[in-house]
Amino acid sequence: MGRLEGIWLKRGRRGPMDARAAATLVPGRGLEGNTDQGGKRQVTIVSRERWEELMGVVGASLDPAARRANLLVSGLDLLESRGRILCIGACRLRIGGETRPCERMDEACVGLREAMRSGWGGGAYAEVLEGGPIAVGASAVWDADEAVPMAAPGRQ
Repeated sequence: MGRLEGIWLKRGRRGPMDARAAATLVPGRGLEGNTDQGGKRQVTIVSRERWEELMGVVGASLDPAARRANLLVSGLDLLESRGRILCIGACRLRIGGETRPCERMDEACVGLREAMRSGWGGGAYAEVLEGGPIAVGASAVWDADEAVPMAAPGRQ
């Protein structure tokens, strides 16, 4: 079983990521209080195991907050998870795809952006289907009912 290891809210564009012990997921919006709301990228997720693997590749020991994702999970592989449903506590999120690394990753550590380009190293983005409170330590598991069909491109 996976676990929610970290929660971060972004104050503004290029702004700092603020760690939280708990937060609220809002259906169709994302994390309450996060600058980015709505759209397809309501929440960004990275796995602890993949982050640690990347740190080995670039020879660094950056805190996972440097990834600038909203959620850090452990015990789950996000690779090729598009369309799958991730349950964090009682909340449900549909994975929309891979989060591509931006130039900010090389600001954190030279070579990190390139290292993240393979194997979904940048993590995943998701839409909130069912919201509610989440907290560090909550379970993070794939829904046994699996994928919920995604809308056709341009129809969201």
